[in-house]
Amino acid sequence: MTRNKISVLGVMFALLLLVPIFNQLLAEQKRPVFDTITVHATITPPVAEYIIQSIDESTKAGSDGLIILLDTPGGLDLAMRDIAKAILNASIPVIVYVYPSGARAASAGVIITIAAHVAAMAPGTNIGAAHPVGLGIGTADKTMMKKVENDAVAYVRGIAEKRGRNADWVEKSVRKSESVTAEEALKLKVIDFVAPDLNSLLKQMDGKEVSVLSKKWIIRTTDAVVNEKKMSVRLRVLSAISDPNIAYILLLVGLAGLYFELAHPGVILPGVIGGISLIMAFFAMQTLPVNYAGILLILFGIILFIAEIKVVSHGLLTVGGIISLVLGSLLLFESPDPALRVSWIVMTPVLAAICLFFAGVITLVLKAQMRRRRTGKEGMAGEEGKAVTDIHETGTALVSGEYWKASSDKRIEKDRAVRVVQVEGLKIKVEEIEKKQGG
Repeated sequence: MTRNKISVLGVMFALLLLVPIFNQLLAEQKRPVFDTITVHATITPPVAEYIIQSIDESTKAGSDGLIILLDTPGGLDLAMRDIAKAILNASIPVIVYVYPSGARAASAGVIITIAAHVAAMAPGTNIGAAHPVGLGIGTADKTMMKKVENDAVAYVRGIAEKRGRNADWVEKSVRKSESVTAEEALKLKVIDFVAPDLNSLLKQMDGKEVSVLSKKWIIRTTDAVVNEKKMSVRLRVLSAISDPNIAYILLLVGLAGLYFELAHPGVILPGVIGGISLIMAFFAMQTLPVNYAGILLILFGIILFIAEIKVVSHGLLTVGGIISLVLGSLLLFESPDPALRVSWIVMTPVLAAICLFFAGVITLVLKAQMRRRRTGKEGMAGEEGKAVTDIHETGTALVSGEYWKASSDKRIEKDRAVRVVQVEGLKIKVEEIEKKQGG
């Protein structure tokens, strides 16, 4: 009986020792988890897919929220609306944090920030300039632009009112492209917090009540675990080529590669690189405000370069091709938004390099066409040799190490130097090389 009591006491003592460990494990399991993603790019379909996918993954993983570190000059309206819709219908809080200092939430970034359950900015950042821009083929008239503007105003006001933010300022941002600093945005109740870093933001958010799918949600951030989620390789590639500058370079490299392959058939590698580049460029252009007149001008320029090889124009076709290429580059992306246009810093050197490339290839091809042939029948003309026998109406000559049946208008004695004048089937016509007098 005594032994049983001792055993029970031992077990109870062991359990008491394990209690703190269990409490610690339980506390760690209850620590809130927040996922973070970084969006430092123009808002395009690949970026929208990344954000929407991250919201879904964080929801399925049971995270307490998703924090988007945002820095964007703006982007495409449809991609922005997809993101805003995903945030508004998220099952967990989505926090948009304009970060780091020097970052901005411009144009489409304004609506994304306004749509968040919690909106925050770092000191030294700005938000605003959300006026819609005309995208696509041609320039929208004033009536159409007014309709687009009114639609944008109604859209952002609805979101701002749903989130309890300053709808009047948001309207000014759309109609008048107004922009404010982080501190001004906080005073105007456009955002909820100004925080210098992520840790500070987490502390400020602790205990904040937000509405998630019309239900109250208290954000708890004490001892929060922060998980950084990276963009997948596929989306990184798609996002990179959706940049107008990259898409423009891919288009010109693709056309240059195919042109080189056509000018020098059988090289293969330039054609392969050109084909891949063109496919990637066309994918990117599906996500960008492309002016198809620009594409046609660039293609017409390439056609003129090809025609220069076939037609003797004394360089006029090349000049026309360069002009067409320049005009096409200027018109390629039609958008007042700088984030959706090719940068001059990129366009100027790339355009100069491509034009020099085409001019160089044309020069090489023309030189090759004008060079005297050195093989076949044409290559025999002008070759020198020696008369093996006397040659007149018939005879034999040694030319380029080969014996040929030969004829000549004048009699040529054996061992005299001769030059091929003409090739007729398997017979050559030659003339005697006169020796210089007085050498």
